[in-house]
Amino acid sequence: MSDVFETLSERGFIKQTTNAEQVASLLAERQVTYYVGFDPTASSLHVGSLVPIMAMAHLQRAGHKPIAIIGGGTTMIGDPTDKTEMRPMLLAEQISANGTAILSQLQRYLNLDNTLTNATNSQTPSKVGGFFNNADWLLSINYIEFLRDIGKHFRVNEMIKAEGYKQRLDRELGLSFLEFNYQLLQAYDYLYLFHEYGCRLQLGGDDQWGNILAGVDLIRRIEGERVHAVTFPLLTTASGAKMGKTADGAVWLDAERTSPYEFYQYWINVDDRDVLRFLAYFTFLPMDEVRRLGNLEHEAIREAKEVLAYEVTQLAHGKAEANKAQTTSRAAFGGGNLNDTEMPMTHIAADRLDSGIPIMTLFHEVGLANSRSEARRLIQQGGAYINEKQYRAIDMVVGNDLLEDDALLLRAGKKRYHRIVLKEN
Repeated sequence: MSDVFETLSERGFIKQTTNAEQVASLLAERQVTYYVGFDPTASSLHVGSLVPIMAMAHLQRAGHKPIAIIGGGTTMIGDPTDKTEMRPMLLAEQISANGTAILSQLQRYLNLDNTLTNATNSQTPSKVGGFFNNADWLLSINYIEFLRDIGKHFRVNEMIKAEGYKQRLDRELGLSFLEFNYQLLQAYDYLYLFHEYGCRLQLGGDDQWGNILAGVDLIRRIEGERVHAVTFPLLTTASGAKMGKTADGAVWLDAERTSPYEFYQYWINVDDRDVLRFLAYFTFLPMDEVRRLGNLEHEAIREAKEVLAYEVTQLAHGKAEANKAQTTSRAAFGGGNLNDTEMPMTHIAADRLDSGIPIMTLFHEVGLANSRSEARRLIQQGGAYINEKQYRAIDMVVGNDLLEDDALLLRAGKKRYHRIVLKEN
């Protein structure tokens, strides 16, 4: 086995471990089955999920076996960590549909199926990982037996010291008994995967440290076995914003929610100070190349951002979409021909432009503003452009006199473009 622990450390993935030396030795000496849980509260993951996904991919490339879990059972409870109130409950059917969509996204990075061989019957080591819904084992639990066999190993006075519980206990709404069970169920997941698949390593965000340790301790108490935990840092951008969040909301891995072009633009417009870190986290480029690109300065940093945007988009959406997004971006920012690109586009009937469309309506209609009031602010603050000319008058009416080659190029701020093309009769 390669020294994948050193690889993860060098790239910045390691925040906390149960024992760094023991985890490194375990990964170096044998194939390890490891798991990460994903929240199926939406039909798509967002770019914040790429930290655990990329860590899992590095481990699988090094010969280890991943298990990805969607919390069909735990989502019915709701993780109170970092939440100010209870999450809304989802129907089992919606959770299952979300899980199917999430699996398709994970399979772009990982070799996963849902028929992973039971550890006790496995004859030949395989790197192919598994994808499971913890509802498959949690929903059939007998509550009294669970309390007797699992609950007896937990101490309430210790549980309420966990940061996630402490924050909720200090708030007016407090912490429901339903949510208080979450840590027990997540710990039971680790125990179940240890029994069924020989899982010995759980990974997750650093806000999950207490929940993950609960599983490590449960296995020690019941089985007398030493298993391990690794957490990742909770990423923020250099400006302090949460990773993957923009003024327009989350940047999704689903092309229907965030187009490949918009996805590419998110990465090419990251803060210069984030380029080196993001190249290390979100690409498989060798670290020597990551450092070379990340240390470029001034105008040269554009090269590094193009590499970052292309590599991340290629992983998420495939080479063809990455090529289209790159071509579109270069044309938009370099003054090239945009006619054959894949920029987000809307067809509008010619007679609408003959009559004229209020500029606020137009920017809202194509999605460059979420509301007319947001469009008003965009225009007043100088962020609205048509064919690269700035317009600040909120009462302006956009007519066919602004057409160039039967099209309009709208821009909101520095990053977001949309092309208006006349609809053919």
